Amino acid sequence: MSRWSGCSVCSHEKLIAASFTLAASTALAAEVPLTERKPMFTKLLIANRGEIACRIIRTAKKLGVRTVAVYSEADRNALHVRLADEAILIGPAPSAESYLKMDTIIEVAKRVGAQAIHPGYGFLSENATFAERVQQAGVAFVGPPAQAIIDMGSKSASKIIMENAGVPCVPGYHGEDQAPETLAREADRIGYPVLIKAIKGGGGKGMRIVFTPDEFVPMLDSAKRESMKSFGDDAVLVEKYLVRPRHVEVQVFADKMGNAVYLFERDCSVQRRHQKVLEEAPAPGLSEELRRDLGEKAVAAAKAVNYVGAGTVEFILDTDDQKFYFMEMNTRLQVEHPITEMITSTDLVEWQLQVAAGNPLPKLQHELAKKGHAFEARIYAENPRNNFLPDTGRLAYLDTPAESDVLRVETGVRMGDEVSVYYVDPMISKLVVGGRDRDEALRALRNALAEFQVAGLHTNIEFLKALAAHPAFIAADVETGFIPKYEKDLLPPRPETAFVTFAQAAVGALLKSSAVDGAFGEADPWASLAGFRVNSAPTRIVKLVDDDGKSVSVSVTLDAAEKNLFKVTVESAGATPVSHAVRLLKNDAARPAVVTRDATIQHHTRLEVDGTISTATVIHTPAGIQVRPTGGAPHSFTLPASPAAGANSGSGAAAATVIKAPMPCKIAQLAVQVGDKLKKGQTVLMVEAMKMEHVIKAPFDGAVVKRVVAKLGDVVAEGATLVVFEDPAVAKE
Repeated sequence: MSRWSGCSVCSHEKLIAASFTLAASTALAAEVPLTERKPMFTKLLIANRGEIACRIIRTAKKLGVRTVAVYSEADRNALHVRLADEAILIGPAPSAESYLKMDTIIEVAKRVGAQAIHPGYGFLSENATFAERVQQAGVAFVGPPAQAIIDMGSKSASKIIMENAGVPCVPGYHGEDQAPETLAREADRIGYPVLIKAIKGGGGKGMRIVFTPDEFVPMLDSAKRESMKSFGDDAVLVEKYLVRPRHVEVQVFADKMGNAVYLFERDCSVQRRHQKVLEEAPAPGLSEELRRDLGEKAVAAAKAVNYVGAGTVEFILDTDDQKFYFMEMNTRLQVEHPITEMITSTDLVEWQLQVAAGNPLPKLQHELAKKGHAFEARIYAENPRNNFLPDTGRLAYLDTPAESDVLRVETGVRMGDEVSVYYVDPMISKLVVGGRDRDEALRALRNALAEFQVAGLHTNIEFLKALAAHPAFIAADVETGFIPKYEKDLLPPRPETAFVTFAQAAVGALLKSSAVDGAFGEADPWASLAGFRVNSAPTRIVKLVDDDGKSVSVSVTLDAAEKNLFKVTVESAGATPVSHAVRLLKNDAARPAVVTRDATIQHHTRLEVDGTISTATVIHTPAGIQVRPTGGAPHSFTLPASPAAGANSGSGAAAATVIKAPMPCKIAQLAVQVGDKLKKGQTVLMVEAMKMEHVIKAPFDGAVVKRVVAKLGDVVAEGATLVVFEDPAVAKE
């Protein structure tokens, strides 16, 4: 297994600044004499940001290669900027004015003397023009030749190349005639359901599943529009859609000497919106014969385009007959590459740099073996209960499990950093775990997810925990429709908040003032509650508003005889008040409270209620308070004094007359103007977040547009008013 020095996210700078050693570090193939090996680059520019930039810096430091980061104005204080040896500002926050500026990046590389550019993934990583211009500038491109990117970048052209190379492809239409009637006719020929897919797409963008002929043209228009926004090209292909497929991909690597290998496969079937959520390697349930066939076909695909470097050949596997078909080839390093590293004891970024420097592959096929099993869970800033809409804002609190030989936390952020609306992916971290077999690795994943703590943003952590514990997933019964199929299990109704959780929140809120005053330092915080007697006020009232907008009043009365004993009463509208005696127990000295520079306060409480001891982490953020019961799901509350408490308040009637932004987003399309009278469900506007389009529709029949606040191209915050309607009662008059 790969060895990654352990530390929390908060100490990543020290981790990477120190010498970084991988037990899995590979040496060049023994048969290549040292005298014939080409020297490694001495300076590398990383044309990317976030987690992948930090990942590349790790390996570069290990190899003694100096690194140059580029950054936008929004990323001035980003982690990758802090970790690199040099950092150069390249433009404003929007990626089109910074990370996608080819001329600027190449000019910077030449100016600082970088001998190579690593594009990471996303942005310019699969841009053939960029790869070619980098080479023309006399700088090495850490990736494949431009022609290979062109050949595999077109989903239609790549299918033809694959068919000629003997790689099986899904039945479909990949022609140049893009007339809607032609595409609809081909869909009828293929047979429904069909998949419309942007030729230059990726990450689920520009992709639509169509089940009936009546849906085809509207879905086609939507796919083309999204593809044009994301890739500058609206050409699509149409393929047969397999009802219960698995998404299995093979990691391939090739050098400039003609050698090509596969480093086994990954299963990426668990997806939402066609984007991966949970991946594992190797793919479970495959025969060794099928595994070898997949690998050999992937190598054939790479050789067919004279590939060089790291690539991933993606296949769709029919769960009914175990036949597989080529989908596409990603001509770059994949997000989920760490699980391949973990089962093959390799460092794929080091392989990339060695191959780009002109050296042969570190290992040939007969030298590669897989061992154990690994999972990667993507920790996203998103709200699974709100259709997985992305969230942005400040990471008020972030604590991750300790890293080890079999646990890695790949991230590009620290506590206090912003998850920005400007960039494609709301991923906070990648959690990578390994084990001797799938069962052991899955247990490790569940334990690590329970230790992963985030406050300040919505995340998918609880959703991932439900996934990892689902009986069907444990049984490896996976396919790309897994999440929709088990949605009710994975997103069950919120349970009633337990009395002890309200007590933890109320006691935690009362302890907060002690923390601000410094009592959480050398002093004992648990003794500080004697301060309740100040001004002769033995009872304190704490008002809380939960995630569902429910208001609760919690009174805490200090016992006259025992300073850590209280009577706690919880009252809410329409419910009988509940009271219990609550004892605050001495905290474990090994778990001290934390007060951050951003005034986020985190501490641990141990309460005894009716003879049962409950422990929890309590986190205070500018938005309110979060209680994380040990082993349980977090509960977030806002306090009446918090500005966030009333952010979306208002009567149902009032709410119906206003459309607000469901998330931080960009206004992509306005479909109405003042005076328009709409039908319920009619499109009002379209917003874009993380390069995905979301349609916002009229809330009721007869809605008359009174005011359009939003402007095309505006970037707005969550909760911002976009469109105002006439009051329905007034409109009737």
